Amino acid sequence: MFGLPKGSLEEPTIRLFQKAGWNIRKSSRSYKPSIDDSELDGRFVRSQEISRYVDHGFFDCGLCGYDWVVENESDVVEVCDLVYSRASNRPSYWVLAVPEASPIKQIKDLQGKRIATEVVGMTRKFLAKHGVEAEIEFSWGATEVKVPDMVDAIVDLTETGNSLRANKLRIVETLLKTNTKLIANKKSWEDPKKRAKIENIAMMLQAALSAEDKVGLKLNAPQDKLAAILEILPALRNPTVNHLSDENWTAVEVILEEKVVRDIIPQLKELGAEGIIEYPLNKVVY
Repeated sequence: MFGLPKGSLEEPTIRLFQKAGWNIRKSSRSYKPSIDDSELDGRFVRSQEISRYVDHGFFDCGLCGYDWVVENESDVVEVCDLVYSRASNRPSYWVLAVPEASPIKQIKDLQGKRIATEVVGMTRKFLAKHGVEAEIEFSWGATEVKVPDMVDAIVDLTETGNSLRANKLRIVETLLKTNTKLIANKKSWEDPKKRAKIENIAMMLQAALSAEDKVGLKLNAPQDKLAAILEILPALRNPTVNHLSDENWTAVEVILEEKVVRDIIPQLKELGAEGIIEYPLNKVVY
């Protein structure tokens, strides 16, 4: 049984699985998807709950944020990191933030103050670690709008900090760096068949993520310019070089980051390369 995150991660997760080779289909009213793999049975639940269900054994494995593993104090196997989210493929951060004009400058200034957050347990432990006592209340969302009228500070999730700045908030401290993880139930992990399946899923999901910012490049290079051409190709590994029937020409194939292609292709052309082809990738397995 596989726990799939419902909510903001739902569509990115379906797209990631599709790129990795699995088609997940669900109706708008169903929490039980159809997966084109007879060995997989999935359920969509909130990411906040998945680690608990994995810990308790209802799910053999699942995808959820590391922050909820920490908040729920779940005893699970962390199989691998899968850094993706609704907005971007970057980690997020739980931060303590206050209004820009707030006199609160450091953790000890929170003594006796009121804080709103979704991660009450994490916040309580963080404050206790610093010897600070404060009133912590659970927030059901829209946490940023509660300061300064309702609370003195918030602990909220951010990727870039743009939303906090837009609401005229200032970050005082970072509590936790988090990203999506594939986690497994400890008993399921000890089962050789289930573990092999979970590891295969992990490999394919990681391969799909690794391919997202990379492309393949093929070209024909004049033999006398091959060394110069190879020098400017930032290959994932050493480029593949094959001899052509014309001994004066060589076929070169390489995988590289998509963002550098716009600068490299003109250089390749200047060096006499021909038949330059860029193509997308679905998976890259290291």
